[in-house]
Amino acid sequence: MKQTTEEHYASQLDNQDPLAKFRDKFIIADPDLIYLDGNSLGRLPKVTVPHLQNLIEEEWGKGLIEGWNKGWFEMPTRLGSRIAQLIGARDDEVVVCDTTSVNLFKLSAAALKYQAGKKVLVSDEFNFPTDLYVFQGVIDILNAGHQLDLIRSEDSISFSEENINKTITGNTALVALTQVAFKSAFMYDIQKVTKLAHQKGALAMWDLSHSVGAVPLKLNDWDVDLAVGCTYKYLNGGPGSPAFLFVRKELQKELFPPIWGWFADQAPFAFNLDFSPADGISRYQISTPHILSMAGIEPALEILLEAGTDQLREKSVKQTDYLIYLAQQLLLPLGFEVGSPLDSSRRGSHVSLRDPEAYRICRALIDPKPEDTTLKVIPDFRAPNNIRLGIAPLYTSFVDIHRALKRLQTIVEDGIYQNYSKKQLKVT
Repeated sequence: MKQTTEEHYASQLDNQDPLAKFRDKFIIADPDLIYLDGNSLGRLPKVTVPHLQNLIEEEWGKGLIEGWNKGWFEMPTRLGSRIAQLIGARDDEVVVCDTTSVNLFKLSAAALKYQAGKKVLVSDEFNFPTDLYVFQGVIDILNAGHQLDLIRSEDSISFSEENINKTITGNTALVALTQVAFKSAFMYDIQKVTKLAHQKGALAMWDLSHSVGAVPLKLNDWDVDLAVGCTYKYLNGGPGSPAFLFVRKELQKELFPPIWGWFADQAPFAFNLDFSPADGISRYQISTPHILSMAGIEPALEILLEAGTDQLREKSVKQTDYLIYLAQQLLLPLGFEVGSPLDSSRRGSHVSLRDPEAYRICRALIDPKPEDTTLKVIPDFRAPNNIRLGIAPLYTSFVDIHRALKRLQTIVEDGIYQNYSKKQLKVT
């Protein structure tokens, strides 16, 4: 089947897609809305609605506080064991709790304290700003002479092995990186970088927020020490759903998080006055779990596990390759640039397209004038010039991608974006 820029080719790809059936498991209320922001907030699974209704009306409404002894108390570790299957970890190495930022704080502070004598925390200049802010805050609170060193990029898209190697040194306590960069989608080789960190005597911690659910992960096989991740992107847990953290089994008794809460105690309902940390992964919890928002994660995890991460990755690569092909044919002649690696082995499940008018083009996609089109496309804008198109292989179709790229072409060729203000909204 010869690749073309015609829509019938995208339709053929959808007809041959073994994962196409999973699209029907999600609520798609508007057929004229193309959603390419699943890497920021995943779609709502249909099964999540009755699942939460039952929790609210039956478990909470009728059962009241008895729910804690009927599954609520174990929910953080139960969900953790399901996520463990997605990231290649043991059941007792993952717990769902708090937010990604809070989990980063807990684990980075514990790691730096454990690595007494080494004074450098290594991250990179593409990391999500919150990660960097958390590391800066931990260094400030510890007040022990640590410093944050950032790996620099030579092309604003990726990092060279040379720059990675020279930034991680014998004085590095912790290498803390995000596997898939939130702007460019550059993807690290976790196994290779973790091995390098260990050779230099450092611990390795990975933020999996832009990869879990779209990229196969094997944390145990790769000897990863620590990891965090969010559940509202490719895991479709809902807005603000709790995050998860991973601690390698061998390290769980060695690392002490800086916040000691009652759900981290060996016997939280003994109400002892002195803290005694739990032996396992529960020691990294803090306080009462957010049951309603946590419960929304469970149905989506079952869908992901049914689809399989290897199959999801295979489709993701095909779709991002197809998106880049369309961009090269339709948009690069109009002045766009591809802001993501062309090599799929170094790219996550989103693609950034760069243009000086990226913000206004995004507004034209998201908020079309009624007289212009009924088609609405939701990407997101990332400063200064990135239109970020997120591929969620569970429900993104090839026709979605084709229609979105053709719409982009029209907006630029017809100058439609010029009708939109350059003043940016608070949330982009």
